[in-house]
Amino acid sequence: MRAIVIASQKGGAGKTTLAAHLAVAAEVTGAGPVVLIDTDPQGSLSDWWNSREQDTPVLAAASLHDLPAKLVDLAAGGFKLSVIDTPPAITDQIASVIGLADLVVIPVRPSPHDLRAIGQTVDLAQNAGKPFVFVVMQAKPNARMTTMAIAALSELGPVASIIITDRVDFAASMVDGQTVVEVGPAGKSASEIQALFKALNKHLKTKDKVTKKGASDGTQTEHQFVFVWPHRHEGRGQAGSSRGR
Repeated sequence: MRAIVIASQKGGAGKTTLAAHLAVAAEVTGAGPVVLIDTDPQGSLSDWWNSREQDTPVLAAASLHDLPAKLVDLAAGGFKLSVIDTPPAITDQIASVIGLADLVVIPVRPSPHDLRAIGQTVDLAQNAGKPFVFVVMQAKPNARMTTMAIAALSELGPVASIIITDRVDFAASMVDGQTVVEVGPAGKSASEIQALFKALNKHLKTKDKVTKKGASDGTQTEHQFVFVWPHRHEGRGQAGSSRGR
């Protein structure tokens, strides 16, 4: 089972929105079974899931302390992908979650405050030796600030080629436990989310192949992300918990 960890020190960056949308997109594209794990004490992701009518993706209850063992159990239960939401505070416990990731996804809004806050998250991923990627969220199309943000982020690491545009349907769809992929599958927002997941999933599949090769010949291979850089950018079941109704 592969693990995508959504992490950002900055509150309001869109972690929960991104976690929910990526998990649903993964199910829709056949990359499941997918399990969501909410490690944020605020429980926003759990609240969203509890308001859903659909049983998938599944939500699993796990404390930060129990998470490593829980992931082993979930993998044994047949889950192919876990998407883990984290709290904004940077702590040793969050570092331990990042240490379990196959890919750390760092959502960033194109604002000076968000850009200033990403340093510690990047440090955690790098210290754990985990690949990470920035996803620009709530972006204004063709805005100068968006271009500037991508340029600044590229100095620190790879930036997803898919930008998530600031549209009201992302928040509106989550009010009753859905996502844009479900309420407007033919819309632009759904297209962005599905394209983003496909890019992330392609990297996860590449990582599988590299890991297997390295295990047999003892070599290490640098992983290449399927992302563009700024100068090229054109501008209902549940595992381990009971549903609260």
